[in-house]
Amino acid sequence: MTTEQCAGHTGTALLETGEQRALRAAVAALGGRYGREYFERVRRAGGQTDELWREAGKLGYLGVSLPEEYGGGGGGITELSIVLEELGAVGCPLLMLIVTPAITGTVIARFGTEEQKRAWLPGLADGSRKMAFGITEPDAGSNSHRITTTARRAGGEWVLNGRKVFVSGVDIADATLIVGRTEDARTGRLKPCLFILPRDAPGFSRSMIEMELSAPEKQFELVLDDVRLPADALVGDEDAGLLQLFAGLNPERIMTAAFALGMGRFAVGRAVDYARTRQVWKEPIGAHQAVAHPLAEAHVEIELARLMTRKAALLYDAGDDAGAGEAANMAKYAAAEACAKAVDRAVHTLGGNGLTSEYGLGSLVTASRVARIAPVSREMILNFVSHRTLGLPRSY
Repeated sequence: MTTEQCAGHTGTALLETGEQRALRAAVAALGGRYGREYFERVRRAGGQTDELWREAGKLGYLGVSLPEEYGGGGGGITELSIVLEELGAVGCPLLMLIVTPAITGTVIARFGTEEQKRAWLPGLADGSRKMAFGITEPDAGSNSHRITTTARRAGGEWVLNGRKVFVSGVDIADATLIVGRTEDARTGRLKPCLFILPRDAPGFSRSMIEMELSAPEKQFELVLDDVRLPADALVGDEDAGLLQLFAGLNPERIMTAAFALGMGRFAVGRAVDYARTRQVWKEPIGAHQAVAHPLAEAHVEIELARLMTRKAALLYDAGDDAGAGEAANMAKYAAAEACAKAVDRAVHTLGGNGLTSEYGLGSLVTASRVARIAPVSREMILNFVSHRTLGLPRSY
């Protein structure tokens, strides 16, 4: 068993059920059959991790959090975060796990019509279908109160206009869950709503954003030009759009934390294995505190972030949306910071080898930075905590 896999089992007996520990071990075994070399080979070729995605779907891991009556495993975000963390810990972080089952699958399962659930959830659960998520806009970022994409009624249809940026995996998704705004008939104010937008809808176009980020999933800018959708494209209640939106954003933050934790565990694992065997003078370099202590600190901070991530997932699965919102933001913050430090220290441990393709760490330098920026920046999380948790005056 590798170092990064061992880290996945540290002290989980009291914190996880037997089923969750078995899930963790099974997913680690699946990911281990592919590994970082597979992930990097696919990425360099410009392809997708289709083989791993299909097998994970066939084994039930992609749909572990979705309802059993629609082909899912009947678990929660707790189980889905385990899947993403363990795949990341062996070097195969699947970004679309955040987007498809965690965000779009959760929103449809909680708020979709029976027809929407039957149409989408089985495919999202077995991996045969994917759905992207479009919220960020050029001038609004992720501020749902400044979104300018609008949806207006036209007879029995909706007409959508607007732009989105940094939308992951649109080219491989069957549809995109779009956050737009409709006018409240009583107040005239615009309120957020969610719409399922098929990839081939007339008036819907995409262009790839060139990124320095090394990942199989590409980023896109979307343009919606008088896109006409049927009435049943609206997800949930038009008057509860904000509630439904945050029901998807809390899992997004929890899963981003799991994404970062897996990446950090992988980096520390590679560095520890190297430090055990790399010998320059008399002893392996891991015998020197200047090498050992930074890695030990990185491991401690990852473990602390894992605890907060588990708390956030448990609160969300228990239906405590308010408590989960606070914990999810804290978990995402802690995991992102821990991941960035872990990757930096792992690369430094390996020296020049840390930037070679052989060890698979160099590409994590930019990837680890993403967790500190998306889906919400560390500064906005600190704003949230200072205002919502500490009761300080609002600064934004």
